[in-house]
Amino acid sequence: MRTFFGMILGALILGIGVYMHDTMTTSSVANGQAAQERRTIVNWDVAQTNWEALKARTKEDWAKLTAQMKS
Repeated sequence: MRTFFGMILGALILGIGVYMHDTMTTSSVANGQAAQERRTIVNWDVAQTNWEALKARTKEDWAKLTAQMKS
């Protein structure tokens, strides 16, 4: 149980650390060529698109599952 809790806690700390790093890093879009050496770790636009797709698919699958349970 401690190992599982440690893995979850480690993943959360890693995610928070990456997010904090990326929010403090200047965007190359905003500042041109000079900002390319300090790029973000995560492409947050792609991550947001994937998250929205996952939520939509989960919602559709849940609706199918509950419809099957009612029939």
